[in-house]
Amino acid sequence: MAGSRKYSISLPEDLAESVRAHVGPGGFSAYVAEALEQRVAMDKLREIVADFETDNNPLSRDEVEAARALLRHDHRSTGGAAA
Repeated sequence: MAGSRKYSISLPEDLAESVRAHVGPGGFSAYVAEALEQRVAMDKLREIVADFETDNNPLSRDEVEAARALLRHDHRSTGGAAA
């Protein structure tokens, strides 16, 4: 990740306290940053799928499940050899 910058955000108190209890006092920012990175990646993936489906047939349930298995690194679900 590039340099850091401090931001002020508002979170539901119970969510913030749950995170703080889970990660301790020094890990809150890293935890939130990781969650945001994952959300951005999922948003980009949704955009890729939408662009694909604009020019092609919608993805089948099997294709979606195979992609999920690859993202989870679970090659057994795709019929491929285990890594």
